[in-house]
Amino acid sequence: MTAARAEHDWLAAGSQIVQQQALRDFAQAMRNFFNGTHRRPTWRKAGVHEGFRQVSVKTHHVERLNRRFGRVWVPKIGWVRFRLSRPVPDGVKSYRITRDRAGRWHIAFAHIPEPIAGPNDDSVVGIDRGVAVSAALSTGEFLHAPSLTPGESKRLRVLRQRLARAERGSHRRARTKLAIAKLKARDRDRRKDWVEKATTDIARRFDTIRIEALDVGAMTRSARGTVEQPGRRVAQKRGLNRGIRGSGWGLFAARLQHQACGRVEQIPAAYTSQRCSVCGHVAPGNRKSQGVFECEACTAGPCNADVNAARNIAAGRAVTARGDLGPSRSASREPQLCSPAA
Repeated sequence: MTAARAEHDWLAAGSQIVQQQALRDFAQAMRNFFNGTHRRPTWRKAGVHEGFRQVSVKTHHVERLNRRFGRVWVPKIGWVRFRLSRPVPDGVKSYRITRDRAGRWHIAFAHIPEPIAGPNDDSVVGIDRGVAVSAALSTGEFLHAPSLTPGESKRLRVLRQRLARAERGSHRRARTKLAIAKLKARDRDRRKDWVEKATTDIARRFDTIRIEALDVGAMTRSARGTVEQPGRRVAQKRGLNRGIRGSGWGLFAARLQHQACGRVEQIPAAYTSQRCSVCGHVAPGNRKSQGVFECEACTAGPCNADVNAARNIAAGRAVTARGDLGPSRSASREPQLCSPAA
């Protein structure tokens, strides 16, 4: 890096710390690839991964101006104002500045927040995630992730049609892409806000939180296949994937583990939707429809299928194909490791 900066003036004009952090990020990405946990790093795409990281931040580099605004010292630029969405923690050592597809700049200070304390009353709740109902609690509550309004969905569809007709590289195409990015950013912000509020409320109300152990990445993988072996029912699978992502399954589980660190248990999801939470009978016919569950073996009246599954999850017991209750090892508690807030 030192030799390259001495050779190229355009490289020396930038911050050396930012360039060093970029190299370290790339080295970490290559280590993750060789360890088999991540894919090979790809070339940065313009307008997607815009941003940089700054370390060695001193206390006087971050100041609060008033109730709504603060400012941060950025090397080679100077003081930059930003809006305070939350108080800046004391003693931060680094921050990252990014630009999303909607053209908005964000600054995130690296800080691991304290987990939320539970009520300490041995209360247990089970959570069943779905598409029609984003999250159903064993208490009978239903949580619905917000989405775009009908008018916004119609505008998004019109913008996508306009994008398909626009010439590549034209200003009209760039304006259309920005308009689509703003709509998607609005949808994403609403979903993230809902997840934060919902997970915070659950972490405060219950001591033990049990949730299905789902591989969301594998469940939302495309079904289109290859040229030699094309997939089947690709459009239906695409709609299901869109519904799962719109419900925020992955973000909901991740933020629960952050908010209630050490109090989240993952339960195998097999047959939880077919097992009666009253008598334990397992049969595909118990699930009368998407939202109705009525056991064929006991006299328990019909109930909501998602709530019944959430009660099975709250019980924390695995169910085999024959309907037997598995051992207690089915409930796996998350490791005592908390991640910083997004």
